[in-house]
Order: sequence, then structure tokens, then C-alpha cells
Amino acid sequence: MKHERKGLNRALFWLYEGHGKWPFIFRWIMLVFDFVTIAYFLWAPFELRGHTHVWIDYLIGAVIAFDYLARLYIARHRFNFVFRPLNIADLVVVVTMFAPLLVSNFAFLRILRAVRAIRAFTFVKRMKVLTPFFQRHERVIDKVTNLVVFVFIMAAMVYATQVGMNPSIHSYLDALYFTVTSLTTTGYGDVLMIGKLGRIISIVIMALGLTLFLQLLKAILEPNDKVEHECEECGLMMHDRDAVHCKHCGHVIHIPTRGLV
Repeated sequence: MKHERKGLNRALFWLYEGHGKWPFIFRWIMLVFDFVTIAYFLWAPFELRGHTHVWIDYLIGAVIAFDYLARLYIARHRFNFVFRPLNIADLVVVVTMFAPLLVSNFAFLRILRAVRAIRAFTFVKRMKVLTPFFQRHERVIDKVTNLVVFVFIMAAMVYATQVGMNPSIHSYLDALYFTVTSLTTTGYGDVLMIGKLGRIISIVIMALGLTLFLQLLKAILEPNDKVEHECEECGLMMHDRDAVHCKHCGHVIHIPTRGLV
């Protein structure tokens, strides 16, 4: 049975998923907010101090919390929504924004906000002009996004655990430099991690980073016959491009398509 939306639920669904001028403007505003906060988290968590920094944290945390609750409210399958990695990352960010004691020790966790860069991918896919291009290269762009987000998160972990004790790491740029050279196995040797935790992080960067890189190569070399479209009944996300029924529950699905030529 199709989910019926009324009142506030209908209005929020229209803003987040609907078509028209105002939903388009709203999603662009949220997209810009995501990238501004990503840039802020790459710099501010480690450099800013004082009351202004705290109030900015509270403001950003409030917006993220409202966005999370609104998307949870309109979700058809709320249990699945809660346990999606992107949404778990949002909750972690909100906690760190509103808990100064945690922020002082685990500020690098706020870099998880970078995973919301994936919002840009899902948003741009809906734009009429770019949709055919994204349909062709959806898997590749998805893997590139995952790899970039992984690099930023690991660089934040390197900085948070090494700054102040590692003479080779003085800034986030140093941490990012080490992360990229480790992931690509270049290994210039001018920046090294120290301590047991440093070695563990280095292993994670090389192992998971290479895995994500290989997945990217696989996406480039292998064709993709699947498209992401949520079934209203069971929540299955991946379907054949020409599917008219969900393979899991048999529900009729309507996959929007404008062709690939």
C-alpha cells in the first residue's frame, strides 16, 4: 500500500524530494551548507578557540540535527534510515557539536560530516542537463566520492593523533600529505607516523585505501546495468535499468529515465 503523506510530512517531503522552484532552491541551500561545513571542519576543529567557535558549533549542530530529524520524519522505512552509515555519521557529528568535553578530545570525529559530500552526487543526478552523464558514470563517481571522503577522514585522524607529538606533522596539510602518499604507496619517507596507534592508522590507510582504489578501477572497467531507486514497499535500492517490478517483493516500480543518448 502506497504511503500517504499529509500536513508537515507532505510539506517536508516536497522540499526534500519534490520538484519545482522552491525544492530546487532548498536543496541547493542545503548542498552549499554541506560544503561550507566540510571546509569549516577541515580547519576550525584544530585551529579555533573561544566562545565564537563554540557558538558556531552549536549553530551548525542545530541545523544538522534538524535536517536529520526532518529526513527521518519523511523516511518510508525509518529503521533502515537510522542504520544507514551516512545518517549514523550525522548523529556522531551532532553529538560532538553539542558536547564540548567530547569535542576537546575527539574533534576529528566531526570530519565525518565530509561523508555528506555524497549529497552532492545524489542531488546533481536529478538535474535534467547532467542526468544522462551521471547515468553513464554513476558507479565511477560514487567510488570517487567514497575514496575522497575516506582520504579526508583518515587525514583528520592522522592529525588528531599525531599533532603535538610528531615533529613531522604540524598542520592538517601535513596529515593529508601523509595519507595520500601512504594510500598511493609512494612513501617518500619524509613524514612518518610514530607510536603503536600511528602504525595501526597507517595500516588502515593502506589496506582500506587500496581496497577503495581497486573498487574504483573495477567500476571504471566493468559496465553497470543497475540503477539506484528505492522500492516503496521493501526499500530495495538497486534495480535493473529497465525493471518494472521489484525483484525482492514484486511491487511495481517507476524508474525515471531519459535515455542514455
